Amino acid sequence: MRLSTAPSPRGRTAPYNRFGLRKPPITVKCDCGETREVAYGDRWRCETCGRAWNTGQIPPEEYEGLLRRMRRHQLEVLALAALVAAIMVPLIVFVSARFILLVLPLMAVWLIVVLPYWRRRYHRTAREAPRWQLHPE
Repeated sequence: MRLSTAPSPRGRTAPYNRFGLRKPPITVKCDCGETREVAYGDRWRCETCGRAWNTGQIPPEEYEGLLRRMRRHQLEVLALAALVAAIMVPLIVFVSARFILLVLPLMAVWLIVVLPYWRRRYHRTAREAPRWQLHPE
Protein backbone atom coordinates (compact mmCIF):
# COMPACT_ATOMS: atom_id res chain seq x y z
CA MET A 1 0.00 0.00 0.00
CA ARG A 2 1.48 3.33 -1.03
CA LEU A 3 0.34 6.63 0.45
CA SER A 4 1.01 9.70 -1.60
CA THR A 5 0.40 13.43 -1.34
CA ALA A 6 0.03 13.79 -5.12
CA PRO A 7 -3.44 14.24 -6.61
CA SER A 8 -4.99 10.96 -7.61
CA PRO A 9 -5.87 10.29 -11.23
CA ARG A 10 -9.54 9.94 -10.29
CA GLY A 11 -9.77 13.61 -9.40
CA ARG A 12 -9.70 13.20 -5.63
CA THR A 13 -7.36 15.57 -3.88
CA ALA A 14 -4.62 14.53 -1.52
CA PRO A 15 -4.23 15.79 2.06
CA TYR A 16 -3.54 19.50 2.33
CA ASN A 17 0.15 20.38 2.48
CA ARG A 18 0.50 24.14 2.69
CA PHE A 19 4.08 24.41 1.48
CA GLY A 20 4.27 21.27 -0.65
CA LEU A 21 7.14 20.00 1.47
CA ARG A 22 8.08 16.34 1.44
CA LYS A 23 8.40 14.64 4.77
CA PRO A 24 11.86 13.18 5.30
CA PRO A 25 12.10 9.43 4.66
CA ILE A 26 12.62 6.88 7.40
CA THR A 27 15.53 4.50 7.02
CA VAL A 28 14.33 0.93 7.51
CA LYS A 29 16.94 -1.78 8.00
CA CYS A 30 15.74 -5.35 7.48
CA ASP A 31 17.04 -8.19 9.63
CA CYS A 32 18.83 -9.58 6.57
CA GLY A 33 20.85 -6.36 6.24
CA GLU A 34 18.94 -4.71 3.37
CA THR A 35 18.34 -0.98 3.96
CA ARG A 36 15.78 1.30 2.31
CA GLU A 37 14.46 4.82 2.85
CA VAL A 38 10.67 4.66 3.14
CA ALA A 39 8.14 7.49 3.51
CA TYR A 40 6.18 7.65 6.73
CA GLY A 41 3.06 5.51 6.53
CA ASP A 42 4.33 3.41 3.61
CA ARG A 43 5.04 -0.29 3.54
CA TRP A 44 8.15 -1.87 2.11
CA ARG A 45 8.75 -5.49 1.25
CA CYS A 46 12.39 -6.55 1.39
CA GLU A 47 13.51 -7.92 -1.97
CA THR A 48 16.05 -10.23 -0.33
CA CYS A 49 14.03 -12.04 2.35
CA GLY A 50 10.42 -10.99 1.64
CA ARG A 51 9.70 -9.44 5.05
CA ALA A 52 7.25 -6.52 4.97
CA TRP A 53 7.90 -3.41 7.04
CA ASN A 54 5.26 -0.77 7.80
CA THR A 55 6.39 2.68 8.93
CA GLY A 56 2.81 3.30 10.10
CA GLN A 57 3.87 1.51 13.31
CA ILE A 58 5.71 4.69 14.31
CA PRO A 59 3.58 6.80 16.68
CA PRO A 60 2.32 9.82 14.70
CA GLU A 61 2.88 12.26 17.58
CA GLU A 62 6.58 11.30 17.82
CA TYR A 63 7.11 11.66 14.07
CA GLU A 64 5.25 14.98 13.97
CA GLY A 65 7.30 16.21 16.94
CA LEU A 66 10.49 15.45 15.01
CA LEU A 67 9.14 17.26 11.96
CA ARG A 68 8.23 20.29 14.11
CA ARG A 69 11.76 20.47 15.54
CA MET A 70 13.31 20.24 12.07
CA ARG A 71 10.93 22.91 10.69
CA ARG A 72 11.72 25.19 13.63
CA HIS A 73 15.43 25.05 12.76
CA GLN A 74 14.66 25.90 9.15
CA LEU A 75 12.43 28.81 10.14
CA GLU A 76 15.05 30.17 12.55
CA VAL A 77 17.64 30.57 9.81
CA LEU A 78 15.08 32.10 7.42
CA ALA A 79 13.94 34.54 10.12
CA LEU A 80 17.53 35.59 10.78
CA ALA A 81 18.11 36.20 7.06
CA ALA A 82 14.87 38.20 6.84
CA LEU A 83 15.90 40.26 9.87
CA VAL A 84 19.28 41.11 8.35
CA ALA A 85 17.60 42.02 5.04
CA ALA A 86 14.97 44.12 6.86
CA ILE A 87 17.77 46.11 8.48
CA MET A 88 20.10 46.41 5.49
CA VAL A 89 17.61 47.34 2.76
CA PRO A 90 16.27 50.48 4.52
CA LEU A 91 19.81 51.51 5.46
CA ILE A 92 20.92 51.24 1.83
CA VAL A 93 17.80 52.85 0.35
CA PHE A 94 17.03 55.62 2.86
CA VAL A 95 20.28 56.41 4.67
CA SER A 96 23.22 55.92 2.35
CA ALA A 97 24.14 53.74 -0.57
CA ARG A 98 27.51 53.24 1.12
CA PHE A 99 25.90 50.63 3.38
CA ILE A 100 25.96 48.31 0.39
CA LEU A 101 29.65 47.85 1.17
CA LEU A 102 28.55 45.94 4.30
CA VAL A 103 26.76 43.30 2.24
CA LEU A 104 29.89 41.37 1.30
CA PRO A 105 31.27 41.17 4.87
CA LEU A 106 27.81 40.19 6.14
CA MET A 107 27.61 37.44 3.53
CA ALA A 108 31.05 36.20 4.60
CA VAL A 109 29.98 36.12 8.26
CA TRP A 110 26.80 34.30 7.20
CA LEU A 111 28.76 31.63 5.30
CA ILE A 112 31.63 31.25 7.76
CA VAL A 113 29.85 31.59 11.13
CA VAL A 114 26.07 31.35 10.93
CA LEU A 115 25.54 28.50 8.47
CA PRO A 116 28.07 26.09 10.04
CA TYR A 117 26.52 26.74 13.47
CA TRP A 118 23.01 26.19 12.08
CA ARG A 119 24.05 23.02 10.26
CA ARG A 120 25.58 21.57 13.42
CA ARG A 121 22.35 22.22 15.36
CA TYR A 122 20.21 20.82 12.53
CA HIS A 123 22.30 17.65 12.21
CA ARG A 124 22.43 17.22 16.01
CA THR A 125 18.63 17.34 16.12
CA ALA A 126 18.46 14.74 13.34
CA ARG A 127 20.99 12.48 15.10
CA GLU A 128 19.13 12.75 18.42
CA ALA A 129 15.86 11.76 16.77
CA PRO A 130 14.14 8.80 18.36
CA ARG A 131 14.96 5.35 17.03
CA TRP A 132 11.94 3.17 16.45
CA GLN A 133 11.92 -0.61 16.47
CA LEU A 134 9.60 -1.78 13.71
CA HIS A 135 8.34 -5.33 13.62
CA PRO A 136 7.91 -7.18 10.32
CA GLU A 137 4.33 -7.91 9.27
